[in-house]
Amino acid sequence: MTGHSFTDGGIEFDQKILDVGAHVTGSPADEAAGDLLDAQGCLLIPGLVDVHTHAAIGADASDGDPQGLQALGVYYAAEGVTSWCPTTMTLKEPQLTKAMEAIRAYQRTDKGAKAVGIHLEGPFVSYEKRGAQNPDNIHVPDAAMFHRLDEASGGMVRLITMAPETPGAIDCIRDISKTCTVSVGHTVADYDTAMAAFEAGASHITHVYNALNGLHHRAPGPIAAAFDSGATVELIPDGFHVHPAMIRLTHRIFGDNLVLVSDSLRCAGMPDGEYELGGQPITMKNSKATLTGTDTLAGSSIHLMEGLRRAVSFGIRLEDAVYAATAAPARAIRMDDQIGSLEKGKCADFVLLDSDLRVRAVYVDGKKI
Repeated sequence: MTGHSFTDGGIEFDQKILDVGAHVTGSPADEAAGDLLDAQGCLLIPGLVDVHTHAAIGADASDGDPQGLQALGVYYAAEGVTSWCPTTMTLKEPQLTKAMEAIRAYQRTDKGAKAVGIHLEGPFVSYEKRGAQNPDNIHVPDAAMFHRLDEASGGMVRLITMAPETPGAIDCIRDISKTCTVSVGHTVADYDTAMAAFEAGASHITHVYNALNGLHHRAPGPIAAAFDSGATVELIPDGFHVHPAMIRLTHRIFGDNLVLVSDSLRCAGMPDGEYELGGQPITMKNSKATLTGTDTLAGSSIHLMEGLRRAVSFGIRLEDAVYAATAAPARAIRMDDQIGSLEKGKCADFVLLDSDLRVRAVYVDGKKI
């Protein structure tokens, strides 16, 4: 797939993509040397890019556990996610610092995905729209604290979720947006406040419709502000967080600015049961995760490839769903010059899918994992 369409053709690569398109075909010599892979009948798409994923298979990016990060990298890659942003929760600075240092030290194995950056979901969020974030760890916007965390990560922070209505937030956004993408989320901001955030440098919305004010004809809120400012918007396509009809509507509204994310938790890839998120207990029942004893959603139990399949089942055209899980998130974190599409010079990260959208093969930096 190139752009928004599938065409017959091939791809030539080493660590980078050397050429791609209908004109790329193998020769008998390539086949004799074993350098030609016949993928006829398969779909070739860019490797998925998940910019909002906390955890899976019992491991969490906030743990600061090197072995857990390695396990996550292998889990994601096996499901076609070749690039991911380990996403932390609203936590105290020492715990976040430990997580930053562990993610900085992450070295993917031959079977693992690339950790291309960090998403700080908090701690500069709203108490009223904290969702599953731990209220004891909420912190007022603090640019100096952000820069300390980014330094601890080795400059890996690519995205931070903030509530722009909190005291000092607009000035903080103006500063932080020079370093990474600032996302409006976990917020009670109205339209005007959200517009001020976008004018100050924010350019993204965290899990649209969840933990922020919704659309209303007299109070349009941050979603309309995102549309007016050209921001990208995340959406969790698990079918629990957003109704399928709203997923279709959101795609019609935002088009290429729609970003699919998993927002996955420890329970992803695990059986129903009791788990933990940011120091709070969560319960997964019938694959739906909530704060224990409440009906508050607490992230998802899916990986991004499953989210892509569900988006297609909800009525999003396959080509558009792939774009929303590859090129759009890469652009949102300012990495579309390296990942997210099958173009000459970009990383040779791609996935072969069968007609049922099941993963047949995954390549990361030109190597089959």
